[in-house]
Amino acid sequence: MAFAARSRLDIRAIITVAGNVPVALTTANALRIRDLAGRSDVPMLAGMAAPMMLALETAKFLCGPDGLAGADLPAPQSSAEPGHAVAAIIRLLRAAEPDSVTLAALGPLSNVAMALRLAPDIVPAIARIVVMGGALGLGNMTPAAEFNFYVDPHAARVVLEAGIPTTLFGLHATHQALASPEHLRRLRGLDNRAGSVTHAMLTRSRPGGLGTTAHPMHDPCVIGWLLWPELFEGRNCHIEITTEGSLRGRSTIAWHDRQKRSPSAFVVNAIDADTLFDRITVSCRSRSLEFLDDREYFL
Repeated sequence: MAFAARSRLDIRAIITVAGNVPVALTTANALRIRDLAGRSDVPMLAGMAAPMMLALETAKFLCGPDGLAGADLPAPQSSAEPGHAVAAIIRLLRAAEPDSVTLAALGPLSNVAMALRLAPDIVPAIARIVVMGGALGLGNMTPAAEFNFYVDPHAARVVLEAGIPTTLFGLHATHQALASPEHLRRLRGLDNRAGSVTHAMLTRSRPGGLGTTAHPMHDPCVIGWLLWPELFEGRNCHIEITTEGSLRGRSTIAWHDRQKRSPSAFVVNAIDADTLFDRITVSCRSRSLEFLDDREYFL
């Protein structure tokens, strides 16, 4: 979110969802980041407080009690807009031109799926949905499931079956975008607030066993794709989401789909991570990234 806010993307709204922590905390954290980025001009609305059909399970064990462990940020200096994020999504998309809006989904897909269920007429306005979720291999919440899809697998299924162009960043891709010691040194060397906060979040202690030696930059990959899609490679794949049982949240990605089924998403599997981090560092230094196009974006 900080990366996007300091870019020249045309952000029309920031919406929050229950995920790593309950929605009240994710909203407070989003407000803190919006304050840090100096983007009080962007409306923010709180969204779904629970998954579509299941009880909420959070990631406080990893992200800390407030969901933003490591970030030395003051309490929010602003507040969210009144109303519900799902209603805002519907309202904004109904007012948009066809094929003009990209949704950047960084958490569980509860808000997006609920909007699609309540107002299927909004689909023509959506150019693409870019999602951080799923995995080609092992998960990080269970052996089968990545966290966002595990939290609300029904929402993931709704979105991936909606027939909307979708780009998917699973763990197999985001674990290539690791904050190396050299990357972290450069962030620390920026000697500004954005650099120091980002450095702190990427160097906080984490429970072991996630299969990486450094902190994966999961969500910045989504924003990086919006700005520089040439840094990423992948292929169109059919995807099935398991919603129940011990495999809850599993994304079965047909990388070699000999059945030739219709694709659910463009699945990213390779990232030019060094160039991506170079450009993220630039975004922490100044708000000088080039405006990409005239599409609208929501987080």
